[in-house]
Amino acid sequence: MSAVPPGPAELAREVQEFQRRLAASASTLARLPEVTLATAPRDAVAVDGKVTLYRYRSEARLAGLPPLLIVFALVNRPTVLDLQPDRSLIRALLAAGLDVYLLDWGYPDRSDRHTTLADYTTGHLHRAVLRLGAEHGPINLLGVCQGGTLALLYASLEPKRLRRLVTMVTPVDFQTPDNLLSRLARGVDIGQLVDTFGNVPGELLNATFLSLMPFRLSLQKYLALVDGADDPRQLEGFLRMEKWINDSPDQAGAAFREFLTWFYQENRLVHGTVSLGGRPVDLGRITMPVLNVYATADHLVPPSASRALGALVGSRAYREVAIDTGHIGMYVSSRAAKVPDAIAGWLKGE
Repeated sequence: MSAVPPGPAELAREVQEFQRRLAASASTLARLPEVTLATAPRDAVAVDGKVTLYRYRSEARLAGLPPLLIVFALVNRPTVLDLQPDRSLIRALLAAGLDVYLLDWGYPDRSDRHTTLADYTTGHLHRAVLRLGAEHGPINLLGVCQGGTLALLYASLEPKRLRRLVTMVTPVDFQTPDNLLSRLARGVDIGQLVDTFGNVPGELLNATFLSLMPFRLSLQKYLALVDGADDPRQLEGFLRMEKWINDSPDQAGAAFREFLTWFYQENRLVHGTVSLGGRPVDLGRITMPVLNVYATADHLVPPSASRALGALVGSRAYREVAIDTGHIGMYVSSRAAKVPDAIAGWLKGE
């Protein structure tokens, strides 16, 4: 039997209730203090141009492992890894006894428009690894999203400097059939885009990401905001996510041109045709243990794009962990609560 459609009186009541909850949400939002992100205590241990190497303080007993260096994407800020005290990948890794460092790429400006992927990878990242390795020997590296791709490039070129490698929601095969972002990127005239802007505006990239799933990423989240009208904590979480989403750095023109062309348009990582500074990148040279963590409902990096890594690395100790969440959910959702323990346990050899 088909459901009986609501009558005019019932529809009017539902509209009035929606308006009431919308007004309640707006009122609560207006009273909330400004939210802050990335509150875990940390110290800047090195500054390399606009790039900063941070070490996080921890009250937990260290597990006696080499440092874990986190490399985040260029296209977003790493503050999502420490969104709030009870939703923080970084705090959970610290609680597990890990010595956590983060490489913060900063905010490129016009003077950085000629910065290349080699500058980021064999330059900034390499110098950070050398600094930590001088004291600790081979270190552990965690690459997140686009940062995972950079970590793979580096691990291929400098495998002896890494003890273990972790990739999280990392694209490897950029042309799988279910990759919506790839289909869009392959139609972009990246040369004209970079020649026009110099650096690619962060606002433009934000609009592109939202266009992939407009209902889910736009309208649906505001409907959820209305549902949380009576829950200040839920509204604070909404504000934190909005603050992070809208804090998108511009992208250095040369590096962005290379990344989109080499990977999305030419899929060079899979074909083995990437070269950085005249040095060929061969994922088969990645022989250290590798943990690949991916999200089963990821709309930006489909599981197939990430799982391709297993057939390309030379490591005999390759492991995958699938998390039933989306791309951003990997950092902040309750379903991803087991991710820090999985990483920490694997680094400890458990």
